[in-house]
Amino acid sequence: MRYNLSEITDIIRDRRTIYPEQYSTRKIHKEQIELLLNNAIWAPTHGMTQPWRFIVFQENALIDLAENLGAAYLKHVPKEKQNDAKLAKLLTRPKLASAVIAIVLHREADTKISQQDDLAAVACAVQNMHLTATAQGIGAFWATPAVINSESFRVSLNLTEEQTCVGLFYLGYPSIEWPKGQRRPIEYITTWKQ
Repeated sequence: MRYNLSEITDIIRDRRTIYPEQYSTRKIHKEQIELLLNNAIWAPTHGMTQPWRFIVFQENALIDLAENLGAAYLKHVPKEKQNDAKLAKLLTRPKLASAVIAIVLHREADTKISQQDDLAAVACAVQNMHLTATAQGIGAFWATPAVINSESFRVSLNLTEEQTCVGLFYLGYPSIEWPKGQRRPIEYITTWKQ
């Protein structure tokens, strides 16, 4: 075997979503975030489009991010559909994180690769980030609030026509015990054909 398969399996099975409300105030170093991003870009990518872009928010930029999320929510969600709890999460979660990474899908105008393939590549990049965070003992949460697709939030990220924000990746050291998880056995979800 080329690698320690048991360690790789342990990291995959130990990956959990840990929410910003569960983060401590301990800061994540820039080098740790760079490692996450360097591992992200080694995800599979059809046609080598490498369709991922990342915008990293730390320190004061987290306050700006929270304000932009809140403003976009209030602007784009009809008054009768607004929810105080959702707005509160948008306004507070970035400030509870040590860092937030906006995950951006970048599509080349003349690409022959489908959007589905590029989106799958970005999702694989996020999984690499999640696994790297897990190995470092860092909690992570990939959030996809609808407001990230609003025009005002796109403008706040300075996205081009070819770019779409597909999520916000929150990072922080957990203030809780690392959560346990479970999955249905493969016998319930797998069909074998020979």
